Amino acid sequence: MPHVERGMAIGLFGGSFNPPHDGHLLVAEIALRRLGLDQLWWIVTPGNPLKSRSALPPLSHRLKLCEALVRDPRIKVTAFEQTLGTPYTAETLSFVKRRNPQVNFVWIMGADNLKSFHRWQHWRRIATTFPIAVIDRPGATLSYLSSKMARTFSRTRIDEDDAAVLWKKEPPAWTFIHGPRSSLSSTALREAAEG
Repeated sequence: MPHVERGMAIGLFGGSFNPPHDGHLLVAEIALRRLGLDQLWWIVTPGNPLKSRSALPPLSHRLKLCEALVRDPRIKVTAFEQTLGTPYTAETLSFVKRRNPQVNFVWIMGADNLKSFHRWQHWRRIATTFPIAVIDRPGATLSYLSSKMARTFSRTRIDEDDAAVLWKKEPPAWTFIHGPRSSLSSTALREAAEG
Protein backbone atom coordinates (compact mmCIF):
# COMPACT_ATOMS: atom_id res chain seq x y z
CA MET A 1 0.00 0.00 0.00
CA PRO A 2 1.17 3.54 -0.60
CA HIS A 3 2.58 5.48 2.34
CA VAL A 4 0.13 7.66 4.28
CA GLU A 5 0.28 9.88 7.34
CA ARG A 6 -2.17 10.12 10.22
CA GLY A 7 -5.18 12.33 9.44
CA MET A 8 -4.79 12.27 5.64
CA ALA A 9 -7.82 12.06 3.33
CA ILE A 10 -7.37 9.29 0.77
CA GLY A 11 -9.60 8.26 -2.13
CA LEU A 12 -9.74 4.58 -3.09
CA PHE A 13 -10.51 4.05 -6.78
CA GLY A 14 -10.52 0.38 -7.76
CA GLY A 15 -11.15 -1.53 -10.94
CA SER A 16 -9.78 -3.88 -13.55
CA PHE A 17 -8.80 -0.95 -15.79
CA ASN A 18 -8.93 -3.06 -18.92
CA PRO A 19 -7.69 -0.85 -20.46
CA PRO A 20 -7.25 2.33 -18.42
CA HIS A 21 -8.25 5.50 -20.27
CA ASP A 22 -8.74 9.24 -19.94
CA GLY A 23 -12.25 8.69 -18.53
CA HIS A 24 -10.71 6.93 -15.52
CA LEU A 25 -8.22 9.76 -15.20
CA LEU A 26 -11.05 12.31 -15.28
CA VAL A 27 -12.88 10.49 -12.47
CA ALA A 28 -9.66 10.48 -10.41
CA GLU A 29 -9.01 14.19 -11.04
CA ILE A 30 -12.60 15.16 -10.18
CA ALA A 31 -12.40 13.13 -6.97
CA LEU A 32 -9.11 14.73 -5.93
CA ARG A 33 -10.42 18.23 -6.55
CA ARG A 34 -14.01 18.01 -5.32
CA LEU A 35 -13.31 15.83 -2.27
CA GLY A 36 -10.22 17.72 -1.15
CA LEU A 37 -8.10 14.57 -1.02
CA ASP A 38 -4.42 14.33 -0.15
CA GLN A 39 -4.00 11.22 -2.31
CA LEU A 40 -5.99 8.89 -4.52
CA TRP A 41 -5.03 5.22 -4.66
CA TRP A 42 -5.70 3.84 -8.13
CA ILE A 43 -6.17 0.17 -7.17
CA VAL A 44 -5.65 -2.14 -10.15
CA THR A 45 -7.42 -5.33 -9.19
CA PRO A 46 -6.31 -8.83 -10.23
CA GLY A 47 -9.86 -9.59 -11.39
CA ASN A 48 -13.52 -8.73 -11.09
CA PRO A 49 -15.83 -11.50 -9.80
CA LEU A 50 -18.72 -10.05 -11.85
CA LYS A 51 -16.77 -10.15 -15.12
CA SER A 52 -15.09 -12.89 -17.13
CA ARG A 53 -11.43 -13.32 -16.19
CA SER A 54 -10.59 -15.25 -19.37
CA ALA A 55 -10.04 -12.14 -21.49
CA LEU A 56 -8.35 -10.10 -18.77
CA PRO A 57 -4.75 -9.13 -19.64
CA PRO A 58 -2.10 -9.79 -16.99
CA LEU A 59 -2.14 -7.53 -13.95
CA SER A 60 1.42 -6.36 -14.66
CA HIS A 61 0.39 -5.14 -18.13
CA ARG A 62 -2.65 -3.22 -16.84
CA LEU A 63 -0.55 -1.78 -14.02
CA LYS A 64 2.03 -0.42 -16.51
CA LEU A 65 -0.72 1.12 -18.64
CA CYS A 66 -2.19 2.87 -15.58
CA GLU A 67 1.23 4.16 -14.50
CA ALA A 68 1.85 5.53 -18.02
CA LEU A 69 -1.47 7.40 -17.95
CA VAL A 70 -1.11 9.03 -14.52
CA ARG A 71 0.81 12.31 -14.20
CA ASP A 72 -0.45 13.73 -10.89
CA PRO A 73 1.91 12.70 -8.05
CA ARG A 74 -1.07 12.52 -5.67
CA ILE A 75 -2.41 9.55 -7.65
CA LYS A 76 -0.72 6.37 -6.44
CA VAL A 77 -1.12 3.40 -8.78
CA THR A 78 -1.06 0.18 -6.76
CA ALA A 79 -1.88 -3.51 -7.06
CA PHE A 80 -1.68 -4.40 -3.35
CA GLU A 81 -4.99 -6.24 -3.64
CA GLN A 82 -3.17 -9.11 -5.34
CA THR A 83 -1.46 -10.02 -2.05
CA LEU A 84 -4.74 -10.17 -0.12
CA GLY A 85 -6.01 -13.31 -1.82
CA THR A 86 -9.55 -11.98 -2.29
CA PRO A 87 -11.22 -10.38 -5.31
CA TYR A 88 -13.91 -8.73 -3.18
CA THR A 89 -14.00 -5.00 -2.48
CA ALA A 90 -15.58 -5.49 0.96
CA GLU A 91 -12.57 -7.55 2.08
CA THR A 92 -10.10 -5.09 0.59
CA LEU A 93 -11.71 -2.13 2.35
CA SER A 94 -11.82 -3.98 5.68
CA PHE A 95 -8.09 -4.70 5.33
CA VAL A 96 -7.28 -1.07 4.45
CA LYS A 97 -9.29 0.15 7.45
CA ARG A 98 -7.54 -2.24 9.87
CA ARG A 99 -4.08 -1.28 8.60
CA ASN A 100 -4.73 2.50 8.63
CA PRO A 101 -7.03 3.34 11.56
CA GLN A 102 -5.95 7.00 11.76
CA VAL A 103 -6.49 7.75 8.04
CA ASN A 104 -9.72 9.01 6.42
CA PHE A 105 -10.75 7.05 3.33
CA VAL A 106 -13.44 7.55 0.69
CA TRP A 107 -14.44 4.85 -1.79
CA ILE A 108 -14.62 6.35 -5.31
CA MET A 109 -16.78 4.80 -8.01
CA GLY A 110 -18.12 5.79 -11.39
CA ALA A 111 -21.88 6.18 -11.62
CA ASP A 112 -21.95 3.39 -14.22
CA ASN A 113 -21.15 0.96 -11.37
CA LEU A 114 -23.96 2.23 -9.16
CA LYS A 115 -26.62 0.34 -11.12
CA SER A 116 -25.10 -3.04 -10.23
CA PHE A 117 -23.54 -2.12 -6.89
CA HIS A 118 -26.13 -4.21 -5.02
CA ARG A 119 -24.72 -7.30 -6.79
CA TRP A 120 -21.28 -6.78 -5.20
CA GLN A 121 -20.52 -9.16 -2.35
CA HIS A 122 -21.39 -7.50 0.99
CA TRP A 123 -22.32 -4.22 -0.70
CA ARG A 124 -24.01 -2.92 2.44
CA ARG A 125 -20.82 -3.53 4.40
CA ILE A 126 -18.87 -1.56 1.77
CA ALA A 127 -21.27 1.36 2.28
CA THR A 128 -20.77 1.23 6.03
CA THR A 129 -16.97 0.89 5.93
CA PHE A 130 -16.08 4.19 4.24
CA PRO A 131 -18.01 7.13 2.77
CA ILE A 132 -18.66 6.75 -0.97
CA ALA A 133 -18.28 9.32 -3.73
CA VAL A 134 -20.11 8.45 -6.94
CA ILE A 135 -18.72 10.36 -9.93
CA ASP A 136 -21.02 11.03 -12.88
CA ARG A 137 -20.48 8.99 -16.07
CA PRO A 138 -22.26 9.27 -19.44
CA GLY A 139 -25.55 7.41 -19.51
CA ALA A 140 -25.51 6.86 -15.76
CA THR A 141 -26.56 10.23 -14.37
CA LEU A 142 -30.03 9.07 -13.38
CA SER A 143 -28.86 5.74 -11.94
CA TYR A 144 -28.25 7.31 -8.57
CA LEU A 145 -31.96 7.99 -8.27
CA SER A 146 -33.10 4.47 -9.09
CA SER A 147 -30.29 2.21 -7.89
CA LYS A 148 -30.86 -0.08 -4.94
CA MET A 149 -27.88 1.44 -3.16
CA ALA A 150 -29.25 4.99 -3.57
CA ARG A 151 -32.68 3.95 -2.32
CA THR A 152 -31.29 1.93 0.60
CA PHE A 153 -28.99 4.74 1.77
CA SER A 154 -31.10 7.72 0.64
CA ARG A 155 -31.08 9.29 4.11
CA THR A 156 -27.28 9.28 4.28
CA ARG A 157 -26.70 11.09 0.99
CA ILE A 158 -25.03 14.48 1.36
CA ASP A 159 -25.31 17.28 -1.15
CA GLU A 160 -22.46 17.43 -3.63
CA ASP A 161 -21.78 21.02 -2.52
CA ASP A 162 -20.56 19.42 0.72
CA ALA A 163 -18.38 16.83 -1.04
CA ALA A 164 -15.18 18.36 0.39
CA VAL A 165 -16.20 17.18 3.87
CA LEU A 166 -17.38 13.69 2.85
CA TRP A 167 -14.17 12.11 4.17
CA LYS A 168 -15.00 13.53 7.62
CA LYS A 169 -18.41 11.84 7.71
CA GLU A 170 -19.15 8.64 9.60
CA PRO A 171 -20.33 5.96 7.14
CA PRO A 172 -22.76 5.31 5.74
CA ALA A 173 -22.45 8.61 3.91
CA TRP A 174 -22.31 9.20 0.18
CA THR A 175 -22.62 11.83 -2.49
CA PHE A 176 -23.15 12.02 -6.23
CA ILE A 177 -20.80 14.41 -8.00
CA HIS A 178 -21.85 15.91 -11.33
CA GLY A 179 -19.27 17.39 -13.64
CA PRO A 180 -17.44 16.85 -16.89
CA ARG A 181 -17.93 13.36 -18.28
CA SER A 182 -15.85 11.33 -20.69
CA SER A 183 -17.61 9.08 -23.16
CA LEU A 184 -14.65 6.67 -23.14
CA SER A 185 -15.25 3.20 -21.75
CA SER A 186 -12.97 0.20 -21.41
CA THR A 187 -15.59 -2.03 -23.05
CA ALA A 188 -15.82 0.23 -26.12
CA LEU A 189 -12.02 0.46 -26.37
CA ARG A 190 -11.68 -3.33 -26.21
CA GLU A 191 -14.40 -3.80 -28.84
CA ALA A 192 -12.75 -1.26 -31.15
CA ALA A 193 -9.39 -3.02 -30.79
CA GLU A 194 -10.95 -6.39 -31.60
CA GLY A 195 -12.96 -5.09 -34.56
